[in-house]
Amino acid sequence: MARLKTDWVLFFAIVGLVGFGLIMVYSASSVIGEIKFQSPWHFFIRQVLWAVASFGVLMYLKKADYRQMRTPTLAFAALGIVISLLVLVYFWDARAHRWFRIPSVGSLQPSEFAKPALAVFLAYFVTARKDFINNRQTLLQAALAVAVLAFLVVVADLGTALVLVITAVIVLFVAGLEWKYVALVAAVGCLFLAGAVVARGYRLGRVIAYFDKDYTLLDKVDKSGIVKNYIARSSSNRDPSYQGKQSVIATGSGGVLGEGLMRSRQKLLYLPEAHTDFIFAIVGEELGLWGCTLVLGGFLLILWRGLRLYWLAPDEFGRYLALGVTIVVVIQAFVNMSVVLDMGPTKGIPLPMISAGGSSLLATLTSMGLLLSVSEHAS
Repeated sequence: MARLKTDWVLFFAIVGLVGFGLIMVYSASSVIGEIKFQSPWHFFIRQVLWAVASFGVLMYLKKADYRQMRTPTLAFAALGIVISLLVLVYFWDARAHRWFRIPSVGSLQPSEFAKPALAVFLAYFVTARKDFINNRQTLLQAALAVAVLAFLVVVADLGTALVLVITAVIVLFVAGLEWKYVALVAAVGCLFLAGAVVARGYRLGRVIAYFDKDYTLLDKVDKSGIVKNYIARSSSNRDPSYQGKQSVIATGSGGVLGEGLMRSRQKLLYLPEAHTDFIFAIVGEELGLWGCTLVLGGFLLILWRGLRLYWLAPDEFGRYLALGVTIVVVIQAFVNMSVVLDMGPTKGIPLPMISAGGSSLLATLTSMGLLLSVSEHAS
């Protein structure tokens, strides 16, 4: 097979999404930046600095030979470092259990780095155990690694934990995991998800509000008000569906052509997290259907080129590395856009390469660097 060259279509899709994200971060954050930090450029400048650093990592990984990563040392070390950081951040950030807050630098969210770490681990693990993928010992080893990672992430970040589990199941299924085990994983995953939702009142409130916005059914079942009181004690907003409602208003008001760049009304403190988790709503409001389609098209392009590399890569490790990093980024994007469009309960998960957030951008471009490495060095 001929040596694969740099996938320039994929590369420029990544550059385009990041550049577009910088424009939207400035548009969505200028008001909140002026209010909180007396500068409309605050979040934009930070995002640009993270983008420069992240592209440095991407270019380094793009030139690195991905085949040298096929070692148990790297696969388990990457996973172990992330797990250690997740344990440490639980005590470091006693309230949210999410961020290492570093003065003059910003915040670092270790759960974001679980995504590329899991992709590398899965690629190594599946390559090493592909002929025994349905062996009970193999399944237990894979389940233990993913379960520990997902459990530590779900403490503060249900959306990311969901993305990790979905990615693992897809990669293992493509590698030959039988349907009966997929069904078993799905059943256990649903129980795990239900427990994670009930464990946090605000999560339960979001789920109930999505299916029963006026609490009509809940009032019939929970006549003593125990559930509603539980939800109220941990919710920062009395209306758990508030973000979803405001997001739909923003997206719908843009129509086909949008209100125009910088002309969003919802970012004027109506829509919480307008520059981070809900930036796609601002895209819809300011740039309309064509802007949303452009973003969706960018991620579909990444999906296409990633799956293409899965089919073309000559070695098993390269194939599953390409599949893992593609799925983890694209699934996250689809989950975020679904939440913004009120197609699911609210979850705090950024839109890769578009939302403001240094950890998310660095982790995503790390994943994309690994994907480009497969294209650059496969032979």
